[in-house]
Amino acid sequence: MDAYIIDAFEFCRLKEQREGDIAVTDLPRLADETVDRSGSLHWHLVGGSNSHGHPQMQLSVQGGVRLVCQRCMKPLDFSIESSAVVVLAPDEASADAIDEQMAEDAVEVIVGSTSFDIRQLIEDEALLAMPLSPRHAVCQDQVSLPAEPAPEKESPYAVLKNLKK
Repeated sequence: MDAYIIDAFEFCRLKEQREGDIAVTDLPRLADETVDRSGSLHWHLVGGSNSHGHPQMQLSVQGGVRLVCQRCMKPLDFSIESSAVVVLAPDEASADAIDEQMAEDAVEVIVGSTSFDIRQLIEDEALLAMPLSPRHAVCQDQVSLPAEPAPEKESPYAVLKNLKK
Protein backbone atom coordinates (compact mmCIF):
# COMPACT_ATOMS: atom_id res chain seq x y z
CA MET A 1 0.00 0.00 0.00
CA ASP A 2 1.22 3.50 -0.87
CA ALA A 3 2.25 5.53 2.19
CA TYR A 4 0.75 8.67 0.63
CA ILE A 5 -2.74 7.20 0.19
CA ILE A 6 -4.99 7.64 3.24
CA ASP A 7 -8.63 7.35 4.19
CA ALA A 8 -9.06 11.08 4.70
CA PHE A 9 -12.19 10.81 6.85
CA GLU A 10 -10.66 8.19 9.19
CA PHE A 11 -7.46 10.21 9.35
CA CYS A 12 -9.45 13.20 10.61
CA ARG A 13 -11.75 11.19 12.88
CA LEU A 14 -8.76 9.56 14.62
CA LYS A 15 -6.87 12.89 14.71
CA GLU A 16 -3.84 11.27 13.14
CA GLN A 17 -0.61 13.03 12.21
CA ARG A 18 1.92 12.28 9.51
CA GLU A 19 5.05 13.97 8.32
CA GLY A 20 7.87 13.30 5.97
CA ASP A 21 10.05 14.47 3.13
CA ILE A 22 9.22 14.19 -0.54
CA ALA A 23 11.51 14.85 -3.48
CA VAL A 24 10.49 17.48 -6.00
CA THR A 25 10.91 14.83 -8.72
CA ASP A 26 7.99 12.92 -7.14
CA LEU A 27 5.71 15.93 -7.70
CA PRO A 28 5.48 16.27 -11.51
CA ARG A 29 3.63 19.62 -11.71
CA LEU A 30 6.05 21.21 -9.25
CA ALA A 31 9.06 19.64 -10.97
CA ASP A 32 7.96 21.19 -14.28
CA GLU A 33 8.19 24.66 -12.68
CA THR A 34 11.77 24.18 -11.44
CA VAL A 35 15.11 24.59 -13.20
CA ASP A 36 16.71 21.27 -12.38
CA ARG A 37 14.06 19.24 -10.49
CA SER A 38 16.30 19.21 -7.42
CA GLY A 39 15.21 19.81 -3.86
CA SER A 40 12.74 18.31 -1.47
CA LEU A 41 9.84 19.38 0.68
CA HIS A 42 9.18 18.60 4.31
CA TRP A 43 5.47 18.25 5.08
CA HIS A 44 3.38 17.80 8.21
CA LEU A 45 -0.30 16.82 8.11
CA VAL A 46 -2.67 16.82 11.11
CA GLY A 47 -6.25 15.54 11.07
CA GLY A 48 -9.11 16.75 13.22
CA SER A 49 -12.40 18.58 12.98
CA ASN A 50 -13.41 22.22 12.91
CA SER A 51 -15.85 24.07 15.17
CA HIS A 52 -18.78 22.96 12.95
CA GLY A 53 -17.79 19.31 13.32
CA HIS A 54 -16.55 18.93 9.74
CA PRO A 55 -13.39 16.87 9.21
CA GLN A 56 -10.39 19.04 8.47
CA MET A 57 -6.68 18.67 7.83
CA GLN A 58 -3.92 21.14 8.59
CA LEU A 59 -0.94 20.94 6.26
CA SER A 60 2.40 22.71 6.47
CA VAL A 61 5.03 22.51 3.74
CA GLN A 62 8.63 23.77 3.82
CA GLY A 63 11.51 23.30 1.45
CA GLY A 64 13.64 24.76 -1.26
CA VAL A 65 13.31 24.72 -5.03
CA ARG A 66 15.21 26.34 -7.89
CA LEU A 67 13.12 28.50 -10.20
CA VAL A 68 13.96 30.69 -13.20
CA CYS A 69 14.30 34.41 -12.51
CA GLN A 70 12.01 36.14 -14.98
CA ARG A 71 14.30 39.16 -15.17
CA CYS A 72 17.71 37.59 -15.91
CA MET A 73 16.59 34.03 -16.78
CA LYS A 74 19.12 32.53 -14.35
CA PRO A 75 18.41 30.06 -11.50
CA LEU A 76 16.81 31.48 -8.38
CA ASP A 77 16.72 29.62 -5.06
CA PHE A 78 13.25 29.92 -3.58
CA SER A 79 12.19 28.84 -0.10
CA ILE A 80 8.67 27.47 0.26
CA GLU A 81 7.06 27.94 3.67
CA SER A 82 3.32 27.53 3.61
CA SER A 83 0.44 26.16 5.62
CA ALA A 84 -3.21 25.56 4.88
CA VAL A 85 -6.37 24.25 6.46
CA VAL A 86 -8.72 22.19 4.32
CA VAL A 87 -12.18 21.01 5.28
CA LEU A 88 -13.33 17.72 3.81
CA ALA A 89 -16.70 17.05 2.22
CA PRO A 90 -18.01 13.70 0.92
CA ASP A 91 -19.06 15.10 -2.50
CA GLU A 92 -19.19 18.28 -4.60
CA ALA A 93 -22.72 19.25 -3.51
CA SER A 94 -21.75 18.95 0.16
CA ALA A 95 -18.54 20.89 -0.50
CA ASP A 96 -20.54 23.78 -1.95
CA ALA A 97 -22.95 23.73 1.02
CA ILE A 98 -20.10 23.67 3.56
CA ASP A 99 -18.31 26.45 1.70
CA GLU A 100 -21.41 28.65 1.91
CA GLN A 101 -21.86 27.80 5.60
CA MET A 102 -18.29 28.75 6.51
CA ALA A 103 -17.51 32.44 6.51
CA GLU A 104 -13.74 31.90 6.78
CA ASP A 105 -11.91 32.72 3.56
CA ALA A 106 -8.68 31.11 4.79
CA VAL A 107 -10.25 27.64 4.75
CA GLU A 108 -10.59 25.65 1.55
CA VAL A 109 -13.33 23.01 1.22
CA ILE A 110 -12.34 19.98 -0.87
CA VAL A 111 -13.86 16.60 -1.61
CA GLY A 112 -12.24 13.89 0.51
CA SER A 113 -12.17 10.17 -0.15
CA THR A 114 -11.23 6.84 1.35
CA SER A 115 -8.24 6.72 -1.02
CA PHE A 116 -7.00 10.30 -0.74
CA ASP A 117 -3.53 10.97 -2.21
CA ILE A 118 -1.85 13.51 0.06
CA ARG A 119 0.89 14.08 -2.54
CA GLN A 120 -1.67 16.10 -4.52
CA LEU A 121 -2.41 18.24 -1.46
CA ILE A 122 1.31 18.79 -0.78
CA GLU A 123 1.99 19.66 -4.42
CA ASP A 124 -0.99 22.05 -4.59
CA GLU A 125 0.16 23.89 -1.47
CA ALA A 126 3.73 24.20 -2.78
CA LEU A 127 2.52 25.52 -6.15
CA LEU A 128 0.25 28.07 -4.46
CA ALA A 129 3.18 29.30 -2.35
CA MET A 130 5.34 30.04 -5.39
CA PRO A 131 5.37 33.51 -6.98
CA LEU A 132 3.79 33.95 -10.40
CA SER A 133 6.88 35.75 -11.68
CA PRO A 134 9.93 34.82 -9.59
CA ARG A 135 12.73 37.39 -9.60
CA HIS A 136 15.97 38.05 -7.76
CA ALA A 137 15.90 41.17 -5.59
CA VAL A 138 18.95 42.25 -7.58
CA CYS A 139 20.14 40.10 -10.46
CA GLN A 140 23.85 39.17 -10.39
CA ASP A 141 24.59 40.34 -13.92
CA GLN A 142 22.57 43.48 -13.56
CA VAL A 143 25.02 46.30 -14.16
CA SER A 144 23.95 49.86 -13.70
CA LEU A 145 25.19 51.67 -16.76
CA PRO A 146 25.97 55.35 -16.37
CA ALA A 147 23.33 57.44 -17.98
CA GLU A 148 24.45 58.97 -21.26
CA PRO A 149 24.30 62.73 -21.20
CA ALA A 150 21.37 64.00 -23.17
CA PRO A 151 22.43 65.74 -26.36
CA GLU A 152 22.24 69.47 -26.01
CA LYS A 153 19.26 70.84 -27.81
CA GLU A 154 19.94 73.81 -29.92
CA SER A 155 17.78 76.76 -29.13
CA PRO A 156 15.18 77.50 -31.81
CA TYR A 157 16.49 81.09 -31.88
CA ALA A 158 19.98 79.85 -32.60
CA VAL A 159 18.61 77.87 -35.53
CA LEU A 160 16.97 81.03 -36.88
CA LYS A 161 20.23 82.95 -36.37
CA ASN A 162 22.06 80.33 -38.45
CA LEU A 163 19.47 80.65 -41.21
CA LYS A 164 20.22 84.39 -41.55
CA LYS A 165 23.80 83.62 -42.47
